[in-house]
Amino acid sequence: MKILVPVKRVVDYNVKVRVKADQTGVETANVKMSMNPFDEIAVEEAVRLKEAGVATEIVAVSMGVAQCQETLRTALAIGADRAIHVETTVETQPLGVAKVLKALVEKEQPGLVIMGKQAIDDDANQTGQMLAALLGWAQATFASKVTIDGDSAQVTREIDGGLETLAIKLPAIVTTDLRLNEPRYVPLPNIMKAKKKTLDTVTPESLGVDVAPRLTTVKVVEPPKRGAGKQVGSVAELVDKLRNEAKVI
Repeated sequence: MKILVPVKRVVDYNVKVRVKADQTGVETANVKMSMNPFDEIAVEEAVRLKEAGVATEIVAVSMGVAQCQETLRTALAIGADRAIHVETTVETQPLGVAKVLKALVEKEQPGLVIMGKQAIDDDANQTGQMLAALLGWAQATFASKVTIDGDSAQVTREIDGGLETLAIKLPAIVTTDLRLNEPRYVPLPNIMKAKKKTLDTVTPESLGVDVAPRLTTVKVVEPPKRGAGKQVGSVAELVDKLRNEAKVI
């Protein structure tokens, strides 16, 4: 079985995000970028499935500017067999990405697509669900455990009330949650080997997909600073402040 793993290049999770002076977005110039953490978990899970003999090939995919190839090389170092870079300078939005992935799925014919449940830059949590809808495939989101058995899979997913286990038919879309696994440390020899693995470059136009943004960012501002806490002398005073000052009740 072939597994397709989409990965996204985002601002590193350790970086303190700063809003641009013109409020058109967040600052990315001279900022450390890395693979989206949820996507890294997806790559790790795909590699574990291959090590278990379930998968035969892992294909990593990324869409964006030329620097996305660095992210793909990281996926190759973790254990992906080859990579596809969909090069575009257009702002990537969930529906456009889902359409590109649909075209690649139809071309590559994977038995499973594993991807992060969301990217830490836009927190949209939409691409996996949109891809499943476009393909008409089963989907299991927020996976904390994945077990493949022949042409079906059991996915334990995290919900508000606890855990839920779904049985789905393959091919399917699975989106990963934080507790699915812990990505491995990538040793230097694997990083060097990744440079020799195949990395193909295509464009959305060559796939017949229009990725023009449908949404426009009007303004980006930092959240207001939190004020100092206040001590109250009684429950009655607390309720009064919540009702009349904070206006939350």
